[in-house]
Amino acid sequence: MYGLKSEASFDSAHFLADYYGKCENLHGHRWRVVAYLRAPELGSEGTQRDMVMDFGVFKRALRELAEEFDHTFLVEEGTLRPATIEALEGEGFSLKLLPFRTTAENLARHFCERLCERGLPCAQVDVYETPLNCATYVRDGV
Repeated sequence: MYGLKSEASFDSAHFLADYYGKCENLHGHRWRVVAYLRAPELGSEGTQRDMVMDFGVFKRALRELAEEFDHTFLVEEGTLRPATIEALEGEGFSLKLLPFRTTAENLARHFCERLCERGLPCAQVDVYETPLNCATYVRDGV
């Protein structure tokens, strides 16, 4: 099995609804996303001969996804009143509404799925909330 690893980071704010502790309050992180690609064999022809894939393509895809999250307020759909969303957007804040709780675990899964949708053989994503704490998502069957 062959593999590649690349990293990207972004800054964003979030809060955890239905959580009782500090993280129920709005706070920010410098999120670090580490993605791993896996392939049973290397490419056999063209520019990707003897490669899992071109590092440039991999890095660009991961950084584009991270850029979507950079300097945004990550909000789980349904956790803020519509009037609050409208007020924040009306003030010019950048919100990213997500269909899941904005935990590091869910973000790791989300990034892995999005990379796979782009045709990359993503096997695992680690999302660091802090320099010493990360959540990991490992795709089944890889």
